[in-house]
Amino acid sequence: MFVEVLPDPLELNKYVGFVEDNGSGAIATFMGVTRDNFDGKKVLSLSYEAYVPMAEKEMQVICRKAHDKWDLKKMAVAHRIGHVGVGEPSVIIAVSSAHRREALEACHWAIDELKATVPIWKKELYEGGEVWKENSESRNAQRSDQV
Repeated sequence: MFVEVLPDPLELNKYVGFVEDNGSGAIATFMGVTRDNFDGKKVLSLSYEAYVPMAEKEMQVICRKAHDKWDLKKMAVAHRIGHVGVGEPSVIIAVSSAHRREALEACHWAIDELKATVPIWKKELYEGGEVWKENSESRNAQRSDQV
């Protein structure tokens, strides 16, 4: 397993390289990128903040849980912090396994789990303003909705 949180641009091929394995018949990836709009507003960029040691620890937990749930060969999870422009990746997940179903399911589960549990905060910068956003998947958001 390989995890990192860093301010540098994320390159998909780097993380695919970490999970390549001659015993794998599948590599599944997810790449979350900054889109240019949200809720009718023009998005200029995103900005992410994190306490890196804690975020990486939680990402390692996700990898371990994924390995427990599916028969995976390797897994890599990376998240960018700092300024992320439109069209640039914020998060990349790569998973290898002997068969496609395990890699695809683990990749899908991992992004949902990352958004729900990893302490990374996002600010959306719009034309005319900015706002800190909480992921709708965040377990903290779900708890505050139930109060």
